[in-house]
Formats: sequence, C-alpha cells, structure tokens
Amino acid sequence: MLLDELRSVLAQYVILPSREALDAITLWVAATHLQPAFQHAPRLAVVGPAKRCGKSRLLDVVTETVHKPVITVNASTAAIFRSVTQEPPTLLVDEADTLFGSPKMAEKNEDLRGLLNAGHQRNRPALRIAGPEHKPVEYPTFAMAALAGIGDLPDTIMDRAIVVRMRRRAPGEKVAAFRARRDTPHLHVLRDRIAAWSTNLVEAAAELEPKMPVEDRAADTWEPLVVVADLAGGHWPVTARSACAAMSAYEAGQDEEGGLKIRILADIRTAFASCGDPEALATTRLLSVLKEDPEAPWADYGTSGLSPRHLQLLLKDYGISSANIRFPDGTQAKGFARNKFLDAWARYCPSTAPAPAGP
Repeated sequence: MLLDELRSVLAQYVILPSREALDAITLWVAATHLQPAFQHAPRLAVVGPAKRCGKSRLLDVVTETVHKPVITVNASTAAIFRSVTQEPPTLLVDEADTLFGSPKMAEKNEDLRGLLNAGHQRNRPALRIAGPEHKPVEYPTFAMAALAGIGDLPDTIMDRAIVVRMRRRAPGEKVAAFRARRDTPHLHVLRDRIAAWSTNLVEAAAELEPKMPVEDRAADTWEPLVVVADLAGGHWPVTARSACAAMSAYEAGQDEEGGLKIRILADIRTAFASCGDPEALATTRLLSVLKEDPEAPWADYGTSGLSPRHLQLLLKDYGISSANIRFPDGTQAKGFARNKFLDAWARYCPSTAPAPAGP
C-alpha cells in the first residue's frame, strides 16, 4: 500500500515516459531507505533531449521522499566526497549535463565520475592524501545517487543506472503544480512511513537473493529494487521484474556502437537461416542479404552501406574474421564460416532461438 501511494504521488507531479519508469522510480525511492542491506547502490539517471521535460520537477519530488538527501547543482568533488559517510546519504545532482556535457567539463570532473562509479558497489573507497602528515585516507563512496541532465550521461554512469528518458508533456497532459511550502509536509509524512516500514527489514533484505530477469551489471543495478518489491508483496514482485526486463532491454539498444555489434550478430544468424543455414557464406552474399532488410541499418551504414571493412570491424571484438573459403560449386572467395559464429551467438544474443548445430 505504501508503494502504491508513493507511485500515485509521483504521478501527480510528473508525466513519466512509461508505466515501467514510474514503477522503477517508486521502487528506487523506497530502496534508498534500505541502503545498508545492499551490495550495490543503483544510480537513477533522469535524462531528456531538451529543456522542460520534467527532469528537475521529478528530482524535486524525489528529494523529499528519499533517505537523507544531499542535493546539489554545482558542488565541488571534495564536498561530495565528504558528504558520503558510513551511513550513506542519497546524492541528488541536478543539471548533471553541466558537469559532463562536454569533453572539457568531463575531464575537469573526472574525479566526480570516478566517485559515482566506485560508489555503485560497496567497499570501493577512494584514497586521498589528507592532513598535515599527508597520510592516505580512505573515503567511503557507497551511496545511491540520482542525476538529472540534458542528453546522456557518461557511459560508465549510464551502465550503472536505472535510466529514465523524460520527454515534454504533450498537449492535454496535465500535472499538479509542485509547491514546496504546501506539498513538502505531505511528502515527508510519506517518506517517514516508508522509513519506518524499512527499519526492521534490513537483515531480511540483506539475506534475499531474488530471481532476476537480467544478468551481470543490470542484475546488480536492479536487484535492490526487486528486493524491495519482494518485501512489499502484492503485485510488486511481478511489476518490478516486468519494469526491469523492459527498461533493461530498451537501454541495451541505446548504446549505438555496442548495440550495432549485438545487432549484427543477430542479423547474420537470420541471414544464414534465410539462405538455408549453409556451412559458409561469401562476404558479398552475406552483405547483400543484410542490406535487403529495409528496417535494418545496414543499407545506410557509413556513406554507401555496410562494406566488407565495416563488417570486419563490427566482428573484430568477437574474434570473427573472414577467410578464403572453397564453396561446394568449386568457387573460392572471401567469406564467413557459420561455425565461427556459434560461440558469439550463444553468449551475446541467446534470447533468440538457438541456431542449429553446425559442422
């Protein structure tokens, strides 16, 4: 009931891009009150393509409901270092694009990016020289953090974040005005009720190892939210996993370079299947089949479509390269053996039906 109420309150003030995003933010806020239980502290990246997408308004409401908020627009890295204690606060950074939006600013704030990356996992302290004796001092970094800004944040932060991609309200979409003097007391009452609920659940939360619909870093990032959902019960365990699966899948395709490298594997598997799953395909034939799909990016890739050189570069990280192949009709040409892809298909795009066993 508390999570349902928090969800309704958030929806009063901000139009979120999806039901899953609203569910995720609700769970993230509740998870800040159970930080001592978790191994990982997920970031909440609230990004949008332009101004007036509701990013700051969302941060306003979130600030009044999270555990021990420390909010800043432009603080020094040293000040943020000293704000993170053994009892972790919740860091909230508005206008984060001003910190990382250009190569020059990103370089200037590299220490802050390092702190945010290290603080995603427990027991990753930052070492600094301090005091008159210049001794190394360990500063804790572990703390949940929300960052709002225009455009994507650095990849290493986005990879550790629940990403909410805001958009401007459409005509007809209405929200309640947020007035701090009037609305904050009610939000604080709700915050305190969530804190009271979580007080006796730290040990239970620490012991849970929920079944996750994702793996690796995505699982680390989403696990605190799923733990909160499992502790809350009702519809929330299913709701949390649905949001996790949908939002993680969407973000997996947003990294253009990484997304294309996964996409090329899946599309090559489709190309082999459409040709009858031969033992090998000539490079020219493979490129032709790839470019035939009007919804794929390969016909327009580069300046004149996907080339043999482009294909080699996309497959390089998988250890797959073309070779001189003799085909059943006696011809010989550069091409790709199907069995060279089997390991990469199994590792990087297993959600599709497994490819038939090759020779």
